[in-house]
Amino acid sequence: MLNLIKTLFLILTLTGLQMAAQNKNPRFKPAKAGLTEYRALYVLNESDEAKILGIVKNIHHAMDDPRLKGKLYVELLAFGPGVELYRKKNGYEKLLITLKKRGVIFVQCENTLKEKNIPKADLFDFIRYTPSGNGEIILRQYEGWAVVKP
Repeated sequence: MLNLIKTLFLILTLTGLQMAAQNKNPRFKPAKAGLTEYRALYVLNESDEAKILGIVKNIHHAMDDPRLKGKLYVELLAFGPGVELYRKKNGYEKLLITLKKRGVIFVQCENTLKEKNIPKADLFDFIRYTPSGNGEIILRQYEGWAVVKP
């Protein structure tokens, strides 16, 4: 019985080592940026502050990626509960201004405004509008944009 346990332990250890070696694939290399421009549509349909802060951080990280620096065009689309990011009363203006200075375009779904009865005057002046969030996602994807929903 003791020999059986030792044998099983040895097999499990060797299997674990083999799996670890496979995870260190020497052929892996990060993707290279061979194009002159990349386009990403970030999608926010949640009002949770952690999600909002996370998507802002993710956009900054993408724009700071040395492969994409100076080549990345970003649109941040909000719809449904995501509209809270763009409402003046919620205090996200500094975060948005930082992204705006980096060239990020902010887009809000007009369907959400109608459904929630929110006037455009409640949103920051630099927000742009699209008839529907889902339509924007569909069309941008067919235009070749990366659609990112962290």
